[in-house]
Amino acid sequence: MRIACVVGTRPNFVKIAPLLREMRRHRVLDPLLVHTGQHYDANMSDSFFRDLEIPPPDVSLGMGQAPGASEIENIVARLEPVLARMRPDMVLVVGDVNSTLGAALAATRAGIPIAHVEAGLRSFDRSMPEETNRILTDAVSDLLFVSEPSGVRNLQAEGIPDDRIVLAGNVMIDSLRASVDKAAGSGVLRDLGLADMSGALPRPYVLLTLHRQGLVENPGALQSVWGAITVLARQIPIVFPVHPRTQNRLRELGSEFYVTSEAEGVGIKMVAPLGYLQFLHLERMARLVMTDSGGVQEETSALGVPCLTLRENTERPMTVTEGTNTVVGLDPDRILREARRVLAGSRSAATIPPLWDGHAARRIVEVLCARAAAGSAIRCTRDHFIASSWTAGLGEVAMARHTANQRALAGM
Repeated sequence: MRIACVVGTRPNFVKIAPLLREMRRHRVLDPLLVHTGQHYDANMSDSFFRDLEIPPPDVSLGMGQAPGASEIENIVARLEPVLARMRPDMVLVVGDVNSTLGAALAATRAGIPIAHVEAGLRSFDRSMPEETNRILTDAVSDLLFVSEPSGVRNLQAEGIPDDRIVLAGNVMIDSLRASVDKAAGSGVLRDLGLADMSGALPRPYVLLTLHRQGLVENPGALQSVWGAITVLARQIPIVFPVHPRTQNRLRELGSEFYVTSEAEGVGIKMVAPLGYLQFLHLERMARLVMTDSGGVQEETSALGVPCLTLRENTERPMTVTEGTNTVVGLDPDRILREARRVLAGSRSAATIPPLWDGHAARRIVEVLCARAAAGSAIRCTRDHFIASSWTAGLGEVAMARHTANQRALAGM
């Protein structure tokens, strides 16, 4: 069974790495890697491929960044002829970025079955572009691999048949477990002045990430959150690998909100985006991680590191109910209160969620092998959207079904 595995961003690379390794162990599967190039930083993409030991892509589309809707349309347009040449039996997509949805839609138009890894996650916040991507990708997928039980419940509520849903676990944790020891040798603590030459950690620090559109593109929210962060930085060093978009927005707020240097051993240490191994070790050794990233919520829970999510919601509720995550919203007083509570040593009981055991890729590939051994890939049983208005039509159908089911649940 030939499987076209489509990726486009750094979180996609973390998820696809263990899947490719596992697929290549089985003669019955023939995985091909397609890189859309959605992430604009070629050097960073290369470092993730190297850190995660991902072989060079079989096809690179070289997309670059574009506004959301046009980016998805461009991915579809460029991917369609690639799929026609490859003639895969299945297209496998991961996560919730524009490359995920674009690849799923291209496969739908071509009548190729789709497997979605990390399906079913829902924030129930339609203002997040990722939420739309999740809903639409799941609506057209034939096989949905889920990382936590909430995803199963969400898909069932949206009318997805049980025989298309597989609770397989979290492939991001597969990559984490395979890399955490190697990451310890990255030297990142020494490079950032957080450890001496022997590698000892001289003082605690907080790790910060901010990149979500809902926060970064909202000047009032960003200014409020940044105010809390600058106050906290007077107490403890904050390491901030800064996304270029976030950096630009902080500069627009004015110099009083853009801290570039440390004073008296504390402050905000802004650094360029880091490679996977460097960032993983920073996560592991941090006293606290503050983030608006979904993947970081999962990684910190697996590492047992306290995490504060700077959002009003999370699509990964298991990181809260069983992991180390606390959703604190955007109120600066609450952010400071919760951060100081953690730094004072207060921690809630946490466990590593079930099936986050480093073997999710194996379980997924076992299902794919069973399909291949049976002599047939998954057959699409739905009509495919071929009309020129496919984007709008598909969105209306999937979103209407999602809304109707959520209203029905609310009335139960």
